[in-house]
This record gives sequence, structure tokens and C-alpha cells, in this order.
Amino acid sequence: MTVHVSPEALPALVLNADYRPLSYYPLSLWSWQDAIKAVFLDRVNIVAEYEHAVSSPSFSMKLPSVVCLKNYVKPSRHPAFTRFNVFLRDRFQCQYCGTHEDLTFDHVVPRRCGGATTWENVVAACSPCNLKKGGMMPAQAKMWPHQKPFQPTVHDLHNNGRSFPPNYLHESWMDYLYWDVELEP
Repeated sequence: MTVHVSPEALPALVLNADYRPLSYYPLSLWSWQDAIKAVFLDRVNIVAEYEHAVSSPSFSMKLPSVVCLKNYVKPSRHPAFTRFNVFLRDRFQCQYCGTHEDLTFDHVVPRRCGGATTWENVVAACSPCNLKKGGMMPAQAKMWPHQKPFQPTVHDLHNNGRSFPPNYLHESWMDYLYWDVELEP
């Protein structure tokens, strides 16, 4: 029996020229189309391939499962301030009660009191804690974050991201990743 696998289910892991993933969280993946385009533009080397191939009337090629950039891309030292990156810095947990559910973000010093939307003033907070704290200062609400908010480095976010491996990891990727996970058979 032949099992048909859609090429969309076969992304390529993208490594920098030093053979490290461009990012861990989110994991640097390209669609099969982008990976093949990069191969033809001579921007990457194919490191590993899937068994599945794509074909045209005159050409057939196995889909790349791991590609490595030919030119090194210097990683940014300071990640962008985004809701996702705040949650990742705070390990996807409310900084007041510790839950992982229903996360929002909270201004430690409320905006109405002059608090800025910056790394040093925003924390992950669940909706109930955020509503409870409201526009109050931490001392007023008797609610202090477990960890003082700070601007993380890319390295900090990569380290935290390793605690949250993606749902799908192909066996050909494992030599380039640093999670302690078991692959499904």
C-alpha cells in the first residue's frame, strides 16, 4: 500500500552557514517550494532529503529536508518586542499566578501611570490576573511579577524555546537540534 504524503507536510529545516538553525522558536522552516527555489538560486546546499520527490515532465528532485545557507546570516542580538516574544521570555506562564492558560500581557506600571510598552515594563499575565490587577500599581494590587521584566537576548529566547519543541520533528533534523525528545515511529 502506498501512502501519499502532501509536499506541504514536508518542510525543510533551514540552517545558517554554521549548521545551526536560523531560529529555534519558531523553528526555522521553509516550505518545500521555498527550499527548492533557494537550491536553484544557489543560495543553499542540500544537507538531507526526504524520500518523496517532486517531478515535472523533464525533471525530478527529492524534496530537501535540511538545507544550509551558503552565506552566514548574522543573528540579531536583540529580538523584536512582540507579544509572542514576551510570552517566550516568560516561558508562556502568567508572571503573577504561574498558569499557562488564557495569556495576555500586562503593563507592570500601568499606561495610565506613565508605564511604557517596553521589555522592562510588560509581562505575560493570564486574563484573571490582568483583570484583578487592572490599572493599579503592583503595591496597590499586592501583585508582583515572579521575575522582573527584562529585555532578552536572542540567546535567552532560543534557550527558552528549547523547552517547547515543535509538534513535528523529522528524524533528519535531529543532528542539528538540541531538544531531548523522542521521535514517534
